[in-house]
Amino acid sequence: MLLAGGIDEAPAAPCCSESGDERRSMEEKSDINVAAPVGCEQVSEGTDDDLPSYVSAFIEKEVGNDLKSLKKLSELIEQMTESKVKLEEQVLTISSEIPKRIQSALKNAEESKQFLNQFLEQESHLFSSISSHLLTAQPWMDDLGAMISQIEEIERHLAYLKWISQIEELSDNIQQYLMTNNVPEAASTLVAMTQLDIKLQESSCTHLLGFMRATVKFWHKILKDKLTSDFEEILTQLHWPFIAPPQSQAAGGSRPASSPELLGNLETLFCQLLKLQTSDELLTEPKQLPEKYCLPVSPPVALPIQIMLTPLQKRFRYHFRGSRQTNVISKPEWYLAQVLMWIGNHTEFLDEKIQPILDKAGSAVNARLEFSRGLMMLVLEKLASDIPCLLYDDNLFCHLVDEVLLFERELHSAHGYPSTFASCMHILSEESCFQRWLTVERKFALQKMDSMLSSEVAWVSQYKDISDVDEMKVPDCAETFMTLLLVITDRYKNLPAASRKLQFLELQKDLVDDFRIRLTQVMKEETRAPLGFRYCAILNAVNYILVVLADWADNVFFLQLQQAALEVLAESNTLSKLQLGQLASMESSVFDDMVSLLERLKHDMLARQVDHAFREVKDAAKLYKKERWLSLPSQSEQAVMSLSSSACPFLLTLRDRLLQLEQQLCFSLFQMFWQQLVEKLDVHIYQEVILANHFNEGGAAQLQFDMTRNLFPLFSHYCKRPENYFKHVKEACVVLNLNVGSALLLKDVLQSASGQPPATAALNEVGIYKLAQRDVEILLNLRTNWPNPGK
Repeated sequence: MLLAGGIDEAPAAPCCSESGDERRSMEEKSDINVAAPVGCEQVSEGTDDDLPSYVSAFIEKEVGNDLKSLKKLSELIEQMTESKVKLEEQVLTISSEIPKRIQSALKNAEESKQFLNQFLEQESHLFSSISSHLLTAQPWMDDLGAMISQIEEIERHLAYLKWISQIEELSDNIQQYLMTNNVPEAASTLVAMTQLDIKLQESSCTHLLGFMRATVKFWHKILKDKLTSDFEEILTQLHWPFIAPPQSQAAGGSRPASSPELLGNLETLFCQLLKLQTSDELLTEPKQLPEKYCLPVSPPVALPIQIMLTPLQKRFRYHFRGSRQTNVISKPEWYLAQVLMWIGNHTEFLDEKIQPILDKAGSAVNARLEFSRGLMMLVLEKLASDIPCLLYDDNLFCHLVDEVLLFERELHSAHGYPSTFASCMHILSEESCFQRWLTVERKFALQKMDSMLSSEVAWVSQYKDISDVDEMKVPDCAETFMTLLLVITDRYKNLPAASRKLQFLELQKDLVDDFRIRLTQVMKEETRAPLGFRYCAILNAVNYILVVLADWADNVFFLQLQQAALEVLAESNTLSKLQLGQLASMESSVFDDMVSLLERLKHDMLARQVDHAFREVKDAAKLYKKERWLSLPSQSEQAVMSLSSSACPFLLTLRDRLLQLEQQLCFSLFQMFWQQLVEKLDVHIYQEVILANHFNEGGAAQLQFDMTRNLFPLFSHYCKRPENYFKHVKEACVVLNLNVGSALLLKDVLQSASGQPPATAALNEVGIYKLAQRDVEILLNLRTNWPNPGK
C-alpha cells in the first residue's frame, strides 16, 4: 500500500525531483511481482482502455522473464521521466500561448463589430437621403421621360421623311436622266433605289415599304420596256434567233456581218439590262415547277438572256402546246431535238459575242449555259405536263424515257450542261413517275430475259469462230444479259438522288438473282449430261457473270453507291457494326450477296462435272486395278517398255474428257476442273491400285512407266510439271522402284528412328515429301523383290 501510494503521488508534482528520486529508490527495492501491477495501475489511471495492454507489452518486451534484465529498470525509469518532463514543458508552453491568441482574436472581432455598426449607420443615412432625393426628382423624371418620348417620335418622323425624301430624290434623278436620254445613269440610280428597298425589308413601316416598292416597280417597268424594245430591235438586226444551223446560214448569206456600231449598241444595251437584274428579281415572281420534282435552287436567268429567249419560247409554245400537229404526245423526240438544235445554232454567237460582254461587266454568268438553262425550263414544263398522260401506256412511257435519256446524254456531252442544274432526270425522279419507270424497266428486262433464254443461239458464243476473242466462251444469253444490266446502269447513273440510284441497283440485283434461278432451272434439266455442251455453257455463263460483277465492284460508280448505301444503313441501324465496318473498309461490295450465290452454283456445277468425269475414268480403270503386278517381267527381260494394255481404256477416257471440256469450258474453269480431277485421280490410283496390290521388280517398273510416261504427260499441255499434282502416285513409284540396297537401308532407318528427324531427312533424301513415314513403311512392305534371308 505504501508503494502504491508513492507512485500515485508522482503525477501531482511532476517537477519535484525529490518525489522522482523517492519513486526510483522505492521501485529498486520492490520485487518484480509488486512492480508489474503497480505500473499497470499507474498507466491505466491516466489513459484509455488500450494503454494497460500497451504498457504490459512494453514491459514484456524490455524485461520479459529474464531476471537479469531487471538491471535495465533504472535506465527505463530515467528515460520515461525525461520524456514526461519534456511533455509537461510543452503542455505548459502551449497553455500559456493559447489565451493570448484567443484574446487577440476577441479584440479583432470587437473592432470588426464596431466598423460594421458604423457602416450600417452610414448605409441607413444614405438610404434615407437617396429616397428623399428620388421623391424630389420624380416629377422632373416624368417630365424628362415625356420629352424624350417626344424627341424619339420626332426623330422617327424625321427619319421617315428622310427616307421619303431620299426615294423622291432618286425618283427625280431617274426622271431627269430619262428626259436627257441618259439611260445608263437612270439604270444605275434604279440599282441604288433597289438596294434601299432591300434594306427596308426588315422595317415595320408598311406604308413606306409600299411606297418604295411602287416607286421601284414604276421606274423598273419604264426602263425595262425601253431597254427591251431597243434590245429587241438590235437582235432583229442581227437576225436573232438563228433558226437554221450556222453552216447553212453562212452558205445562204442569211446572217450578215455585224457592224462594229451594231455590236457596240448590243453591248451597251446588254450591260444596261444587266443592271436591272436585281430589281427584276425583286419584282418578278419566278415561275417554278411544283416542289415534288425537287429541282435544285437556282437564280433566275439573266434578264438580257431572258429577252433573247423570248422569241424561242414563243416558237416552242406555238409548236408544242395546244392542238398543233407538231404537238404529238407520242413524239417527244420532236421538241427535244428542236431544243438541242437551238442550243447548237446559238452556241457560236453566245460564246463569241455575248460572253465577252459578261466578262467585261464582271459577271460570273456563262452565256451558253444560261441560254441552255432557259430552254431547259421549257422542256421540264413540257415533260411535267405530258408524263401524267403517259404513265399507264408502257410503250409510250418507255419511248419517252428512252428519248429523254438520249437528250440528256447529248445535252451533257455535246453542250457541257452541268449535272448540278435542273434537268429532265429530276422530272423522272418524281415518285409516281419513278415507280412507273422501275416497273417498266423490270417488265421489259424480264421479257428480254425470256426471249434471250428461248433463243436458238442462247447457249452459243457469238465469237466461237474467233479464238482470240472467245477466251471466256460466253454464251449469247449471258452476254446479252450483262449488256442489259450495263444499259440499265447507263440509264440511271445520272439520276440526281442517291436513293433513286440505290433503288435501281436493287432492281439490277433482283434481275441477277432471277437470271441465276433460270440458269439453275436449265442446269437441273441437264444434270444427266454434266459434260454436255449446254451444261458447260451454263457454267461458262455463271463464271462470266461473276467476272463482270467482280469488275463492277471496283468501279467508281458502284463504290459511290456502296458509300450511299452505307449511310442509309447506318441511319436505319439494319446492319451490325461488323457489317458496317466491312462496307466502310471496302472489304465487301454491293454485289456480295449475288456473288456468293453464283459462286456456290459454280462450285456445285464444277464438282458435279468432276465427279462425273472421275466416275467414268474410275470405271475404265477397273481392269488396271486387277493387273498382275506381282508376276510381271522385269525391265531387263523386256526389249522395250510399253503401256499396260489394261491402262489404255482409262487413259483414253481421261484424254477424251480433257479434250472435250477444254473445248467447252473457259480457261479458268477448265484449270479448276482438271486440277480437281487430278486430285481425285491421284488418291484413287494410290489407294485402289498401289495399296491394294503387291509389286515385284517388273510390276513396280511397269507402274512407274505407265504413270510417268503416259498418265502424267496427258496434263503436260496444261502445266509445266504435271507430276507435282500426282504427289501420292509419284512418291509411291519412287519407293517401289528403289534399288534393293537403298530400300533396305531406308527400311532400317525408318524402323530405328520412328518419328525422329533422321527419318524425315532420309525420306527427303530419296525424294519423299508428301507421304508420311507410316505410308512409306507400308509401301516398302508391298515390295516382293527382297533378298532371301537364308542366303
